Amino acid sequence: MEQRNLYSFEPQPLLVVVSGPAGVGKDSLIQCLKERGCTLHSVVTATDRAPRPGEVHGADYFFLRTEEFLRMKREGELLEHAIVYGQHKGIPKQQVREALASGKDVIMRVDVQGATTVRRLVPEALLIFLTASSEKELEQRLRDRGGDSPEQLEKRIATAREEMRQLPEFDYVVVNRDGELAQTADDVVAIIQAEHCRVKPRVVKL
Repeated sequence: MEQRNLYSFEPQPLLVVVSGPAGVGKDSLIQCLKERGCTLHSVVTATDRAPRPGEVHGADYFFLRTEEFLRMKREGELLEHAIVYGQHKGIPKQQVREALASGKDVIMRVDVQGATTVRRLVPEALLIFLTASSEKELEQRLRDRGGDSPEQLEKRIATAREEMRQLPEFDYVVVNRDGELAQTADDVVAIIQAEHCRVKPRVVKL
């Protein structure tokens, strides 16, 4: 009978989903991880909204016409998709498949609704809920970010309260406190390292 070689363990690539309410710093966290040189493939989200000042197509988002986004949705080319504040957002499947096939961990940031969809479609995905230290802090971040009317701001705050109720659907929660982004990144790296040490690793299949 052939014996298993116990010393040939190869870590399985992870699909890491970073989610949380608007304004908690999801983009800043992923940028911090990139600047540290972490070997993570960052997935780019597709959206049909217009770019904000300074945003780059293919780097921040894939900015698509609504007709093109709906075609990808119709043909099953999106891992997850949702309408968020009246805008279509989704993750193209192909780039995720290619990144996992390369052996790299894949990280993507999605809204809370999208994260629950990923959990349903890919049960072995690693879901991390990013949050501020308090609702008051989150409200201030949203106000400081600007670009929203008072009505839009109130809607975002109300949505954030609802999204916090989804916390039990996630594997980990990380608090991104003001001025402590480096510590937040340390926490996420520690989670990923711990997951690679699991006796029963997550095996992601798309």
